[in-house]
Amino acid sequence: MSISLLQYSLSTHNHRVNSFENLAGEEQPRLYTTENLPSCVEVDEIIWASYRQIFSEHQTLSFTRQIFLESQLRFNQITVKDFIKGLVMSTQFRYLNYDVNNNYRFVEICVQRILGRDVYNNREKLAWSILIGSQGLEYFVDILLNCDEYLENFGENTVPYQRRRIICQRSKGEIPFNLKTPRLNYSFLSKQFMPRLSWSGPVRRFRPQEQKPKAGDPALFLGMLNDISFI
Repeated sequence: MSISLLQYSLSTHNHRVNSFENLAGEEQPRLYTTENLPSCVEVDEIIWASYRQIFSEHQTLSFTRQIFLESQLRFNQITVKDFIKGLVMSTQFRYLNYDVNNNYRFVEICVQRILGRDVYNNREKLAWSILIGSQGLEYFVDILLNCDEYLENFGENTVPYQRRRIICQRSKGEIPFNLKTPRLNYSFLSKQFMPRLSWSGPVRRFRPQEQKPKAGDPALFLGMLNDISFI
């Protein structure tokens, strides 16, 4: 028996800010779409934009490339939405994002990269996490890609992009959601062949180094007695 999706609020504390999604005079995101019969160069840009959105720049590596999916997109055998699903369901994406995170963090990553916004609240993360646990990963991805929010903003032929201005703050400004480095919990370090940081050996007490006795210390007098030789 399947578990229905929990209800959650479709708002956040930032929705009260004027121009929450668009700010007058702000540079608008470039749309990468196949609706206008793109050229070969434009298709390359669409493919790169898809990798950058789903894998982000720090995960776009040689082993994450999906050559077969790229070929299908170039020959109009699949849509951009199908290409996005192929990237999310790839073994590489699962290894880099799903296997090394709990469901709550994975939901946050997918909502940011597929729907182009941050999660509304913890209630939404809980709802999607229960769906992953009960129905599986592919079902969760299908729901995201076929929901009204995705279809109204991106449709079948447009690469997802960041729709909200509220993003991560840094000293040099703001960065998009998809460029935020996934945080890995220490419990998953062994899965990434990383050394554990916790000490599992016996507890040892700290012993300070021996200091030389100062003037007036009885140890100096005792040392002098030990050095005296009697004839």
